[in-house]
Amino acid sequence: MPGTVGRVPTPPAPVSGAPAGAGAAGVVLGHDWARTALGPRQEWDPAVRAVVDLILASPVPMALAHGDDLVLLYNDGYAELIGDKHPAAVGRPAAEVLPELWRLPGVGEAVQRVYRDGGTFLERDSTLPLIRGRGAEQAVFTLGYSPVRDSAGEIVGVLTVAAETTHVTQQLQSLSEVAAALAGTLTLDDVARVALRHALRAFGADRVAFAVDEGGGGWRMVRRVRGELMDEADERLPPLWRRTPASWPDPLVRASATGEPLYVGAGQPLRDTAADRHDQKVAALAAVPLRATVVRGGLSVGHQAPHLWSAAERALLAASAELIGQAAERARRFETQHGTAQLLQRSMLPEHLPDLPLLRIAARYDPGVDGNAAGGDFYDAFLLPTGQLGVVLGDVAGHDVQAAARMGQVRAALRALALTDPRPDSVLTGLDRLVTSLGAEGDTHELFVTVIFGVVDAERQELTLASAGHPAPLIRRCTPDDRPYAEFVDLPVGAPLGLGSRPATGTVRFAPGDTLLLFSDGVVERRRQSLTAGLDALADAVTDAGSGDPRALCAVATAAVSGTTEDDVAVLAVEHALKPSRSASMEVPAEPTAPSRVRHWMTAQLGEWQVPEPVIGAAVLCTSELTTNALLHAGTAARVEIDLSAERLLVSVADSGTRGTVTRTQTDTLSSRGRGLGLIEELSDAWGTDPTVRGSTVWFEILLPTD
Repeated sequence: MPGTVGRVPTPPAPVSGAPAGAGAAGVVLGHDWARTALGPRQEWDPAVRAVVDLILASPVPMALAHGDDLVLLYNDGYAELIGDKHPAAVGRPAAEVLPELWRLPGVGEAVQRVYRDGGTFLERDSTLPLIRGRGAEQAVFTLGYSPVRDSAGEIVGVLTVAAETTHVTQQLQSLSEVAAALAGTLTLDDVARVALRHALRAFGADRVAFAVDEGGGGWRMVRRVRGELMDEADERLPPLWRRTPASWPDPLVRASATGEPLYVGAGQPLRDTAADRHDQKVAALAAVPLRATVVRGGLSVGHQAPHLWSAAERALLAASAELIGQAAERARRFETQHGTAQLLQRSMLPEHLPDLPLLRIAARYDPGVDGNAAGGDFYDAFLLPTGQLGVVLGDVAGHDVQAAARMGQVRAALRALALTDPRPDSVLTGLDRLVTSLGAEGDTHELFVTVIFGVVDAERQELTLASAGHPAPLIRRCTPDDRPYAEFVDLPVGAPLGLGSRPATGTVRFAPGDTLLLFSDGVVERRRQSLTAGLDALADAVTDAGSGDPRALCAVATAAVSGTTEDDVAVLAVEHALKPSRSASMEVPAEPTAPSRVRHWMTAQLGEWQVPEPVIGAAVLCTSELTTNALLHAGTAARVEIDLSAERLLVSVADSGTRGTVTRTQTDTLSSRGRGLGLIEELSDAWGTDPTVRGSTVWFEILLPTD
């Protein structure tokens, strides 16, 4: 078809001696041209013969449309484009052979105009349908038409030269797509995922890698290999980073350190640093630096076959690396700011909650959408001199360091007041005077604090509460036939602190099997949604939860209302257990044999407690995955805790480190390359993560058979 092109074929043999079966050249030379305007081949005009020789010898798809009928004569490249229309198309009018294309802009009309007027014509980025092995597809071409003259200077035909630019167009489109994807990244993990996915697709690579400096020496590298099993679960995982020293002789490290790109067309560029057979098979490699001002790093693309790196590919690689470098710098700044804010926030919250025989306690704090600023939400649980349990959850307005500092003052003052006089109304009245004083001291009328404080008396099975402008708490109970339901406590809500609050107390039943849930307004408030809808969704989610375990209910509560919130989220849950639970823990060293040791210890401990065998098998497998995850990505020792009650087995794995010198921000993911996440979701009844002051805790719950 005039003006279209496909893959570049191998050049045919010279025309003068071409055998009859030598591809398109053989068909052209063996055709009976005497019936066309060209006449017998031996009588062709020398100028026309020279053009035909050029066409048949060229590796670029070319065609000659000759005479008033514009009959076709073409080479192997052009034959590939027209597919099964070859070889019958030779010697036939172009409009008859390609009627569906001839009517398109930049094809038939352009050829006829060049033949008639003698000018040249160039059509860039023309999209035409093309039949390949996979079927019909839209391909992009640059089409060039020139008149062909005989020895007398008369126009006798039109030469078509076509260049397919589909691949270039797709690469430019992929650059636009990666820019959009990078705009939504927050962390270096996010940037790495986008960079690797883009490099694999845009360059058709067999192996790609991304590296960034550690900040204090050394590098972190992550790679992806074509054909590697990657599903939706993997995309939710942190990339599996590999740490290398500053002097590591890998081409990507050299390019990142020197700022100079490196291109290898053929050889074994990863021979000295290959991690496995995938690296050993790489024969061609391009490694380019990120070109960032603060973060050093690079991107590499590898092929298993020799590959000549064209100027267009090098330009696309450089542009991609520059975009990725800008995103990496934004991510590094975000992680630093985010980590500082969260460390400040969580350092003001209790690092450990009381461990009591009949009262199980759990809490969860999640930052709002911004994530870069410390907030004012807080919770606390502590033993009172009377042996009762004091619980509190509050919210200081604001999302800055000042709000976090005021939160710390309010929390400390509340505990001090409660240890002196634990009556909830007395505690909040004294706290109101403190907040009023802080507002006067800061000469501000914008110090807005809501708080709810309660005293749990397990012996009397009572709960006494007082609220200063805070949402009423929720209690999960069960009917006599063990059907769960949730109800909000009917509690008088006083004014927020600092406004002369005089809160009233309320006392409700808190029997064994009940679970109290305190929450901040970030749990239930959403834009363009009523507060009532959020409260109803929370109550429904708590009712439908598999158990009243406080840790599981915290996870359920934070995900109960659909949509995102810009506010912080704090939840505190207290369960009045039917009977004391049994618990055990193990410190896991940061060494390769640790997961095996955990499996043996846990199997023995659960067997001693006479836990059913199916539960033991599932729990041991999940715990092994979580332990491996903690050791891989925290790089420090971990702590495994198991807690067995009459209803469920709860297992948690806590680490205490960060990944390298970059603040850990994605603590709600697993990293066992997809398998771990799938196992936890499949084998457990509930699972989640709890960020702590340093590191994170990942936990899961398995309900025990009722018999």
